[in-house]
Amino acid sequence: MAFDGTWKADRNENYDKFLEKLGVNVMKRKLAEHDNLKITIEQSGDKFHIKESSTFRTKEFDFTLGVKFDYSLADGTEVSGTWEMEGETMKGLFNRKDNNKLLTTTRSIVGGELVQVSAFLRAQD
Repeated sequence: MAFDGTWKADRNENYDKFLEKLGVNVMKRKLAEHDNLKITIEQSGDKFHIKESSTFRTKEFDFTLGVKFDYSLADGTEVSGTWEMEGETMKGLFNRKDNNKLLTTTRSIVGGELVQVSAFLRAQD
């Protein structure tokens, strides 16, 4: 499968501003700059096993495409949402449980690299 493998974060463009909009405090944002994140993805059909390893934590979880699941961000923020496939791109839509802010994340393979883009939307009504 295209996403299988271990991927290392090389750069985080505008990550600090993204975290600030999410309400992450300045200390946690500064720590996130030195996270050294590695993501290991194992895909079997529509089922995924993810291992996220960083300087500050290691977390493993499973999800199935299209099935809602709960997840805890690195700063402890609780979200709930789903991943879907659109062509060769994984698209995630997650709702923060504490303030209903919507987060989107896309993952795609570009030139042999995993490219992940996250964005803040608006509070869900």
